[in-house]
Amino acid sequence: MHRTKQIEQNGRGSIACVLLRFSLPLILSGVLQQLYNWADAFIVGNVEGERALAAIGATGTVVNFYLMAITGFTLGLAILFAQKHGGGETDAIPKILSTFSVLLGAVFLLLAAAGVWLSSPLLHLLHTTPDTIGLAEDYLQIIFAGVPFLAVYNVYSAALRGTGDSRAPFLAILVSSVVNVGLDLLFVAWLRWGVAGAAAATVLAQAAMTCFLIVYAVKKHPLLRFRLGKGALHRTALYQGIRLGIPPMIQSSVSAFGGLLLQNFMNGFGTQTVAAITTAYRVDSIILLPIINLGSGISTLVAQSDGAGQRKRARKIFAVGTALMAAGSLLLTALVIPTGGYLIAMFGVGREATEIGRDFFQRIASFYAVYGIATAVRGYLEGLGDVLYSSIAGIASLVCRILLSYAMVPLCGNRTIAYAEAFSWGVLLALYLFRLLWKRTRQNRTAKGRCA
Repeated sequence: MHRTKQIEQNGRGSIACVLLRFSLPLILSGVLQQLYNWADAFIVGNVEGERALAAIGATGTVVNFYLMAITGFTLGLAILFAQKHGGGETDAIPKILSTFSVLLGAVFLLLAAAGVWLSSPLLHLLHTTPDTIGLAEDYLQIIFAGVPFLAVYNVYSAALRGTGDSRAPFLAILVSSVVNVGLDLLFVAWLRWGVAGAAAATVLAQAAMTCFLIVYAVKKHPLLRFRLGKGALHRTALYQGIRLGIPPMIQSSVSAFGGLLLQNFMNGFGTQTVAAITTAYRVDSIILLPIINLGSGISTLVAQSDGAGQRKRARKIFAVGTALMAAGSLLLTALVIPTGGYLIAMFGVGREATEIGRDFFQRIASFYAVYGIATAVRGYLEGLGDVLYSSIAGIASLVCRILLSYAMVPLCGNRTIAYAEAFSWGVLLALYLFRLLWKRTRQNRTAKGRCA
């Protein structure tokens, strides 16, 4: 009841302000999180050279396989936390938190150990270029040590965001970024430990980030306190979390596996293209953060409103969020097209790699609005709990991207990488819009049936 009144009071203000106020810390968190990824690439690229930079880039899809599985599952948890918070079921929140902090931490500890053991076969399977595979293996084996920390961090981050605190993850990422940049300078620039030093800096920063967020949650939010022991796992919480978490986790894992196939595809163009495109994706990942995190904001606020039974407010959040998304996407396009090449050059790559990266941005940035609107619709659907369809649509879009990547090579060469991704965004938007229209048609028919 208290949460319903709070949401009603928020609804009297500007929905745009509420959405931006909630999403801005998420955007800043994402920016800082990408910055310590940039720090690895920027410092290694300028200190160790293009070969070391390509080696780190070659590990990206393997690491993303783990990271996307974690973030995919905790996306569903964030929706569950928001629904429980909006509906006033606060007793369920610590049970969900304890269950999945323990479960995901243990599962990804085992998966990280498997990753260390399989790192060399994986890199060979991806046809990592011979001049970078040794460095890539050194980097990857160390970076796996941070995976369990990321799992626990993302569970706590989902709980905080779902209960309305988007500021805490930003503070945790701020701590992590400062630690990571400082250690990068120490390990790579001063001690000259190369890619292994960059990996060690990242892992220690992830540990600091996780510890900070847990301490913050315990001190600031009594609702997020629990004790480890036999009662830490709860059957009902486990069932509800799995129901919402498994579909986006499968979609994210399939996307990451598709990323492995695309990395293998990209490796065929040679070291310079690998250096250019992996660096471009580092830049692109930070450029797209306003889109991605505004979509997360839409999803969380829609889930809170839906949990409180306020579907009309949820639709208003979606309408305002879509308008903000379209405007922001067009602004990003206008900023990136003329500056993409300069951003690539910052990482110490050669002239040819810089030109490849500039060419990539001139093509992909033209489609940011398509991706932005698709992300807004996705946020609305997932906020209503429709995560299964959203996951299926994401997988279908990925399949289209992979097929086009291989089919268009004879015509477009390495430009295929940008064209195939842009087309997959169009497929994603079409699938989400179809689902949205289908749901509204069904709701209208149900309403007419009740009136009759």
